[in-house]
Amino acid sequence: MTTPKNELLFLALGGSDEIGMNVNLYGCDGKWLMVDLGLTFAGADYPGIDLVLPDLEFIEARRKDLVGIVLTHGHEDHIGAIPYLAADLGVPLYANPFTATLIRGKLDEEGLSKEVKVNVMKPGQQLQLGPFGIELVRLAHSIPDMDAVLIETPYGRVFHTGDWKLDDDPVMGLPATGEQLKAIGDKGILALVCDSTNVFNNEASGTEGSVRDGLMKAVAAAKGRVIVTSFASNAARLATLGQVAKANGRTLTVAGRSLDRIIGAARQNGYLKDFPETVGFETAMALPGHKSLVIATGGQGEDRAALARIAFDQHQIKVGEGDTIIFSSKQIPGNEVAIGRIQNALARKNVIMVTEKQAHVHVSGHPGRPELAAMYEWIRPEMLIPVHGERRHMAEQARFGLGKGVARALVQSNGDVVRLAPNGPSIIGRERTGRLVLDGDVILAADGSTIGERRKLGQFGVISVAVAVDRSWQLVGSPEVRIQGVPVEEDRNEFLAEARDQAASAVGKERDENKLREKIRLAVRRVATDWTGKKPVVEVMVLKA
Repeated sequence: MTTPKNELLFLALGGSDEIGMNVNLYGCDGKWLMVDLGLTFAGADYPGIDLVLPDLEFIEARRKDLVGIVLTHGHEDHIGAIPYLAADLGVPLYANPFTATLIRGKLDEEGLSKEVKVNVMKPGQQLQLGPFGIELVRLAHSIPDMDAVLIETPYGRVFHTGDWKLDDDPVMGLPATGEQLKAIGDKGILALVCDSTNVFNNEASGTEGSVRDGLMKAVAAAKGRVIVTSFASNAARLATLGQVAKANGRTLTVAGRSLDRIIGAARQNGYLKDFPETVGFETAMALPGHKSLVIATGGQGEDRAALARIAFDQHQIKVGEGDTIIFSSKQIPGNEVAIGRIQNALARKNVIMVTEKQAHVHVSGHPGRPELAAMYEWIRPEMLIPVHGERRHMAEQARFGLGKGVARALVQSNGDVVRLAPNGPSIIGRERTGRLVLDGDVILAADGSTIGERRKLGQFGVISVAVAVDRSWQLVGSPEVRIQGVPVEEDRNEFLAEARDQAASAVGKERDENKLREKIRLAVRRVATDWTGKKPVVEVMVLKA
């Protein structure tokens, strides 16, 4: 049983060897501190599932030693699992005001606001949680108020970056300056635990303010209605789009509930004060196209988001020839097919599409190599622990950091117990990690029987067989066979007839119900394999007449 002794440990339960689902633990003098509690979104490998959660079995078994959860910022891969898992941990949460607003909204929706306590911290405020001294340090990102976490322990100080970038013109918020970060480094940093997402980018991510001119030009050039899709959480981009709409004499419409939530949270925390009043869908459609600008969710191809519904004529906002769609976002790897589907539908309408490849309409929220190099120079850590990346990203950041003068670096995976001090970094153990899925209202193991069975059904189809026998185990009537997802469309009747014959033949003289059921199952599956080359799931019910 891993219990931190007179040492400083690091253990990722999510967010290493992957981008998303960030959960990081620091262990010291018998206690644990958690930084972030995020989720990720399911792909086709999890049929019927939208959300994937981290398995917190390790820390749930040690919840009496967990002193709290500190949240860096309000993106789903950092706070999204809180409504589903935080109540079971039973510890307070700590976050800046904007992030706390988003968390409280999630807890209210789930009726958990009284069970999970959210404490507000501001940058520069110091907090002691057991052996951990905590201070938040504001950095720029693509959501308001992203905070790195400065963790002080008896064995050294850790600078946990969260997601970040450098931005001299952030539009919203005041990130720490280079001088302020250098002052942190002057006091000594044992470990820099750092975002690896954009390590392969040789250029800096770019300032948020620089996008204003690109969007202004793209909207000014548009003849008809303009729809801009961006990450809903990027409130600075929303502020910019508000300015662009005003400058071009266009009313503003917002399409997407997540945009409404972000705008509400931003205004509650003193942002978007000059954001123009929005008009509804009917009003927007009644205006001449060149007088309307719509901000819509769905730039990553999400089926139920506003842009997809617009593309497939399932929304009150309509577009056609002469209208312009601006994708003010980066195409996240893995979403290419979904985005392509939306763009193809829009292309059929002769809509003009502008992406970051055609115009300067987006900048990333993660650091490129020049920004990483600057952070190393300011913080001057004794060691580098890359996180927030696939293995290739983390391995490359380790190489890059060593090449820039960081003395030591270690590439770890979810479940690796890393000793940072004394004599670190080194992997000293391995703990089980895993994934859970939210299936409707039920949380299940991602590698459990339900998802495994669902995959088989999706891959092979299912055959249901019902056989009636009398008291002497002789067949009564004809077996009933039904199929779903078995590829015998043109020969369905012939296939069913042979399957019934083989099920009947399998009854024979067998007197054991379980053995009889298995004989029938194998006989019918052989028929399916002979006809299709596939091995569908065969369910057999034996009825005693």
